[in-house]
Amino acid sequence: MNLPPLPPMGGETTGRNVVDVITEEHRELLELCDRLLAAPADKRLADVLIAELSRHLSAEEQYLYPAVRRTVPGGEELTERELAEDRELLITLQQLQKNLSAERVREVAAAVRRHVDADAEELLPVLVQMVPIEDLIRVGNRFETAEEAAPTRPHPGTPSTPPWNKVVDPAVAVVDKLRDAVTRRTTYAKDL
Repeated sequence: MNLPPLPPMGGETTGRNVVDVITEEHRELLELCDRLLAAPADKRLADVLIAELSRHLSAEEQYLYPAVRRTVPGGEELTERELAEDRELLITLQQLQKNLSAERVREVAAAVRRHVDADAEELLPVLVQMVPIEDLIRVGNRFETAEEAAPTRPHPGTPSTPPWNKVVDPAVAVVDKLRDAVTRRTTYAKDL
């Protein structure tokens, strides 16, 4: 992939690669969905799921999908399908944000499970086969950084591909985080 080189580290490249980061986050998102399915009226838990998932999808759009598009045979079609499904998931999250109901919670949980399964079965295994570990580590670092600068609310109308999403998402995130601070909205699972 076309990324700047890693700084000299002396020895093997180590660290969390993008596949490890995403796999761990998928596990956490599924746990949040299970908790919300058990308590569908828990607004605070719903807010955390919405924020965590919004950040996750933003980072995937900025770094995972471009990596798949560039390195995987048929990556263009895979990423276009994933982007379309992510947009639908963001719309469903918006609906959950407006109307917290058991039915909406089930819809979101099912969509998250589809998202996790698609990544685990199609995208991540082929990425591991096609991309050197050093590049996967660099993408993992960028992925985690992008999440911290990502929106905490769903914005299905914003650009979903680089370079525009790398400009728009952090700008939108500033407004989201300001709203979160003013309303004291919980946005991280560790704060539940």
